[in-house]
Amino acid sequence: MFFAFAGYARIATLGEEVRDPERTIPRAILTALTITVLIYLAVAVSILVVLGPNGVAASPAPLAAAVDAAGWVWANLPVRLGAAAAALGALLALIAGVGRTTLAMARNDDLPAWLAAVHERHRVPHHAEITVAGLTCVLILLTDLRGAIGFSSFGVLLYYLIANVAAYTQSSDRRRFPRILQLIGVAGCGTLMLTLPLSAVLGGTLVFAVGIIYRAIRVHIRRSQPS
Repeated sequence: MFFAFAGYARIATLGEEVRDPERTIPRAILTALTITVLIYLAVAVSILVVLGPNGVAASPAPLAAAVDAAGWVWANLPVRLGAAAAALGALLALIAGVGRTTLAMARNDDLPAWLAAVHERHRVPHHAEITVAGLTCVLILLTDLRGAIGFSSFGVLLYYLIANVAAYTQSSDRRRFPRILQLIGVAGCGTLMLTLPLSAVLGGTLVFAVGIIYRAIRVHIRRSQPS
């Protein structure tokens, strides 16, 4: 469930490409969260009423099982196609968000400068997006996506925890919400991280360590170069 909600943060990465981002981005995030929560509640309640908790837990495709159990066999294929389209939409949003994060890192010399290119006509970070899309295809072809979701959730939770800590330090003139929400966010992220599979936690910790080492090397090289 957390993995599915993670897309709202991708809206913030589009700040460079929208008008009046200070006003538009917060409104877009709250609107998207509200719509998503309502849709998720409707879907969750519907399949629980039809299948019950045990039936949902036992089915690898609960949405399709729910329409079959309700006698709507004709709806099985449309529901499966809709689920696939929804998953594709989430994937495209992730690629857009990660691509723009890659752009920002490349601009700060944390990644190769080639990834900071912006298309002259469409004004999108095309090098970064193509690279992210290619790596995603490799990931899909070579790994178990369930493990990838757990691994991804660890990374997302970790940087959300850091984001909450950073937001806690904001001055009052830049603050939108009280500090107690950041404390709840830190506690929530930490709790969810502890519920992830051990393999996801260990793998995420390893990649995080590699990232720190890579960052340290980049900073060392940058400082050793003549100004």
